[in-house]
Amino acid sequence: MNTQDGGHHDAAVDALAAREYETAGNRYTRGGRRVLADPRRDLDPFAADEKGWIGQGLQQLLAATVAYRVADIDARATQRAVEGIAATRDFQRVLDAPGQGACLAEFVADFRVAGGLDGAEAAYDDAAERYAAAGDAIDSPQALATTPLFGAAAATIKQVARGQANGEIAIEWEDLHGSDPSRPGDFLAHRARFKKQRFAGLLEKAVADGHLAAPRGTTEYGNETHRCPNCGSNDVNWAGTDVLCMRCSTPTETR
Repeated sequence: MNTQDGGHHDAAVDALAAREYETAGNRYTRGGRRVLADPRRDLDPFAADEKGWIGQGLQQLLAATVAYRVADIDARATQRAVEGIAATRDFQRVLDAPGQGACLAEFVADFRVAGGLDGAEAAYDDAAERYAAAGDAIDSPQALATTPLFGAAAATIKQVARGQANGEIAIEWEDLHGSDPSRPGDFLAHRARFKKQRFAGLLEKAVADGHLAAPRGTTEYGNETHRCPNCGSNDVNWAGTDVLCMRCSTPTETR
């Protein structure tokens, strides 16, 4: 994380590794609120920001919503989604660089899916339309898509998906974005269309499995000093404050 979240993000990941999903939701919530209130020392959250650092706060609220769903605490998941939508709409008044409003609309749709709220498909359609409308004003969609705001909007679906792909990267850049960056509107609108097709199904599977993987950090295959006590893998993932199994997110043991 590149924002001031008080260590709550790492604590949430530690809770995911312990399969303590309610605790993970609580820590993600605290981290998200803290980032939205005071993202960085040099940044007023109510000032325009071409990088969109507050997106990392929204992402933590979204991850909290998913964690509560996996913990079977649907009422709190719904409350967190409503909170996330309200915050996102507030920041639509602030982040006014080309394409940022569309990305925030993408977040709104994600919160609707994660919280089990109505209107998710229409919200994704709205985001796609906003990307199309902003296309002519976007100079480099590839550069825009690598900013903190856009990275945060892609993080949760990637996290949910990797838990169903043996810990591997299940959603690549090419999956989320269009094939022709010379058409910025369509290139970025593909994000919303892809999520409209995939996010709800991925979330339903995570809820049914009762498992939300840790996000992917720095990874290593065939590590010689760490082994998973749960599945025996020595493929590792540095995430949170521990070394986790890349496959099942269990804290590893040293050999």
